[in-house]
Amino acid sequence: MRYASITERLADLGSGKWAVHIEARAMVARGVPVIELTIGEPDIAPDPALLAECIRAMQAGRTRYSNGRGEPAVVKALVGKYRKRRADVTERNILCFPGTQTALFAVMLALVEQGDGVLVGDPYYATYEGVIASTGAHMTPVPLRPEHGFRLQAQDLAAAITPQSRVVLLNSPHNPTGAVLTEADIATIGEVCRKHDLWIVCDEVYEELIFGKPFASPFDNPDLAERAIAVSSISKSHAAPGFRSGWAAGPEEFCSRLLPVSETMLFGVQPFIADMTAMAVSQPFETSTIMRANYTRRAALVCVILGDNGPLRPFMPEGGMFIVVDVSATGLSGAEFATTLLRDKQVAVMPGSSFGVQAENLIRISLTVADDKLEIAASRMADLAEERVAAKDKQLWAS
Repeated sequence: MRYASITERLADLGSGKWAVHIEARAMVARGVPVIELTIGEPDIAPDPALLAECIRAMQAGRTRYSNGRGEPAVVKALVGKYRKRRADVTERNILCFPGTQTALFAVMLALVEQGDGVLVGDPYYATYEGVIASTGAHMTPVPLRPEHGFRLQAQDLAAAITPQSRVVLLNSPHNPTGAVLTEADIATIGEVCRKHDLWIVCDEVYEELIFGKPFASPFDNPDLAERAIAVSSISKSHAAPGFRSGWAAGPEEFCSRLLPVSETMLFGVQPFIADMTAMAVSQPFETSTIMRANYTRRAALVCVILGDNGPLRPFMPEGGMFIVVDVSATGLSGAEFATTLLRDKQVAVMPGSSFGVQAENLIRISLTVADDKLEIAASRMADLAEERVAAKDKQLWAS
């Protein structure tokens, strides 16, 4: 039988990147007490008021079809959110989607096609390559360097641009490294994009989880308004990943062109979830404040346990819910370390290879478990690292 070429383009870009996580879940199902530090799933529940609003809306009959742009209440709430950042935002700058992933998929479908290039900082979130490949476009990795705090540098971006380049995909705060772009970073990146007439798409799902520095976005820069698109959701900010409620904010013409694409894909989101989302983005909640404190403290805990003159090198994040660690001194790649850690120490982390070539020697640790469990897991990582270094030294002496 014949299949569309998209099935070939995405054949190795799906769940294969999550092989360690899948193996860990299988071990847990067999009764093995694995400490899971793989996926970015908040360890606290959504605020009870949001759950109550969702239930109220369902019971009130908010279960019918919606429209392509989004329910009026949530669109209005999102306009209010973004007007705090840029005064000219209207409902014509907003489109709603079931989660950031769907928003990214639709946005890329509207901007690029076969032969086009999308520039992405490497390391990058695991699904970006597939989202880009689904359109027929190709991803152009741009190295994110530890010496620059994993923040994209304008000169590296400029060096990677080709005649096929159409879009720069940013992520700030960044997954997996936790890097946060500054206004100065965005201004210099934006200048490159203006020079080469590139779109800027910024995944801002961790906007509310920054550790003590200001948030900056290309969407907020008036000089970039005609080319900047922000995508986000309530998955991380309000600890509600299962509700799949996100959006895209961008230029009016872009949203007008994207709307038929969105309507062809799904024609609206669930009204009862939209009502919950409207409440989430228009009222203050303590959820992100609690998570920020937890993740800051836990990242620092990992740095103390792993970074105290041992072979592992953790990088303190500036935001998000992960920390990356360089394991190269053990003689293992990130994938080898993650697999060995799971099978020998019953701790599951993500191998850096799931996030690009630049992350081959890294592992990504989720900070979404209790402090005591994370401390046990980090100690097991340190033990494995010491064991590998000792074995490597023994081999050197023997030779």
